[in-house]
Amino acid sequence: MKNVVEPLLEWYLKNKRELPWRKDNNPYHVWISEIMLQQTRIEAVKKYYLRFMERIPNILELSRIDEDELLKLWEGLGYYSRARNLKKAAIKIVEDYNGIFPENFDEIIKLPGIGEYTAGAISSISFCKKEVAIDGNVMRVYARVCNKDIDVSDIKIKKQVASEIKKILPDRPGDFNQAIMELGEVICIPNSTPKCEICPLNKICLAYKEKTQELIPRKIVKKEKKEEYLTVYLLIYNDKVALKKRENGLLKNMWEFPNIEKQLNINQLKDIFQNSQSIEEAILNTHIFTHKKWIMKSYLIILKQPLLDYDWVTLQDIEDKYAIPTAFRPFLEYLKKRH
Repeated sequence: MKNVVEPLLEWYLKNKRELPWRKDNNPYHVWISEIMLQQTRIEAVKKYYLRFMERIPNILELSRIDEDELLKLWEGLGYYSRARNLKKAAIKIVEDYNGIFPENFDEIIKLPGIGEYTAGAISSISFCKKEVAIDGNVMRVYARVCNKDIDVSDIKIKKQVASEIKKILPDRPGDFNQAIMELGEVICIPNSTPKCEICPLNKICLAYKEKTQELIPRKIVKKEKKEEYLTVYLLIYNDKVALKKRENGLLKNMWEFPNIEKQLNINQLKDIFQNSQSIEEAILNTHIFTHKKWIMKSYLIILKQPLLDYDWVTLQDIEDKYAIPTAFRPFLEYLKKRH
């Protein structure tokens, strides 16, 4: 692996993408971008990052922002615990470090929502500390360069790789970490033929030499996702829609359309909503989470009287103020088309 350092850095300096969070090494900018990029594509993150920075330009502002407004800014990125942890971490930085982002890996990793990868990325990019940042891209590049048929999701193997890479980190560890991740994102890509002909490491890569690059790393068979069936109530009264905050489980404390974790028919709904003016089938939506799948059937229910259990808001209110998780967005779009 020591032979990859020079050609990789040379390639990166010539070819690195222009991204809004790369304009400087400010730890706040690096931190926010790294958290947003978890489970989310770079192209999708750009607009969220710019909007976030316009409204929340620093740690102090992040520590003070109302949670509902924060989640509205995060709306569409998913994995909302990331946003909540950002605010918790900002409060800790203000209280424990006078609002100045800590420099050392051991301090950074203690902040809410920050694991080894993110702590390594921030400390190396912003503070030039020789810390590794091991993600799936890095594991894939390592496996192919060394032609090792390894399970890249295995924690023990990941630690071994981290130990090996830490030994070869140059004096520009931030550039190196970004370079190897960038290579994995744009050249040494997963799930299709890697672009070996234009790879700066093709003279070094053992998988390329042995023509095993499409077999490595080992494909992991994913478990079947658990299916859950929901009935979603699109309750309308006088041009207002019912919303409620989810009390537990997935999407806890997020705004949603009322629902029940079973699939009901119209006759069952008529028994539940006896003051309804009309009930009709609306749309179906399937939403896939990391470990489960929601199969959601919705009904448009016009009420004669509002129910006290819910918040009654306009569609414009929802667009302006309420963060609706991606799982429920299709129902909002359905209501907007009917309006």
